[in-house]
Amino acid sequence: MTDNDSTRRRFLQAAVGASAVGVAGCIGGDDVDPDEEDPLDEDDDAVDADDEDDEPEPDDDEPDEDAEYHVDSGTSAGGTMDVGLAFEAAVAEVSDTVSYSTIESPGYVGTTYRMAEGAVDAGFIDTNTMNKAINNMDMFEEDPVDIVPFQGFLAFPYGIYVMALDDTGIETFDDLAGANVYPAEPGYSTRATTLEVWEQEPTADVFEEMNIVDMDVADAPGAMEEGQIDAAIAYGTPGVGNTGWVVEYDARVDVHYVEHTDALVESIEQFPGAGLTIYDDDPGETFGWDQDIEADEIVTWDLNTTLAFHPETPEGAVYELTRVAAEHGDTVRDSERRFTPEGAEDLVVGGLEDYPWHPGAAEYYEEEGVWEDDWVVGDPDEEYN
Repeated sequence: MTDNDSTRRRFLQAAVGASAVGVAGCIGGDDVDPDEEDPLDEDDDAVDADDEDDEPEPDDDEPDEDAEYHVDSGTSAGGTMDVGLAFEAAVAEVSDTVSYSTIESPGYVGTTYRMAEGAVDAGFIDTNTMNKAINNMDMFEEDPVDIVPFQGFLAFPYGIYVMALDDTGIETFDDLAGANVYPAEPGYSTRATTLEVWEQEPTADVFEEMNIVDMDVADAPGAMEEGQIDAAIAYGTPGVGNTGWVVEYDARVDVHYVEHTDALVESIEQFPGAGLTIYDDDPGETFGWDQDIEADEIVTWDLNTTLAFHPETPEGAVYELTRVAAEHGDTVRDSERRFTPEGAEDLVVGGLEDYPWHPGAAEYYEEEGVWEDDWVVGDPDEEYN
């Protein structure tokens, strides 16, 4: 499915995300705490400093007893929590059907485990984590989940790309062979997604020759100043800006976009855990760069953060939350700009092929004419991994 907007052309696979209701009603214990960090659990203040006073506070009130459904949604701290609280405020304002509560959860992987246990009804999870969960990959190989979250809707994307320091001689992706490359801090979902994209054919040969740098993101801008890093990934939410540590190195060193190759585009296209977007209308402004990044067009591999549902969440609740996301996105953005969907067609951008959609979300998409016949409607009684 593609979005042929004049400024962005999306070459993504389908859509992902969701929300859930009435399965648990409360969070469980702390028995699961995977070593996975939310890529937004960094210094998001640098991106959203202007919105600090507008962020909604957590609602400690009891669930609305007049609502037909109640949803407890797990979310990481930082920017992801900000989006969750903004969506909570919007649901409270515009829906008489669903009562929605945001509960802090340990990262995207931790949320996946907790949802499988029935500890939360919904959660913010990235598509790469969902792909690993359904295929028993990475951390889910030794500790698989019995229940995978169903797709619901996109909350926000993180577009990832590569920048090189000036005077390094690095111009294209192929030039990264032999260079000191920083793909973010170990444990970050953005790093994991990046390395998994680069490991694909036909970019694997370039990746194998990179010198991968391991350090905290707080130390990376200084290391770039000292010449310890030749190139580093950058990432942010389109139209909002780059994440905090990238904003910092933008202010401290001169960098330029590492031109994508056909091989890189092919690797992104064939990796199921990320989407591909091409930005061809002032990409420097799109991601908020303060310097000229010397690019008329950039390609990103996208870590898409979604609101995902427990399979047993009532269809009526999921339908209503999907409707709120599609029809009241402006209300969410009044509190948090990072929530990007502006209609039903945006909610299904960046999802996973052959991955189950929650029936409540599928019903809404069918009514709005954005459903594709080859997408999968999930069955709560069926096992998918």
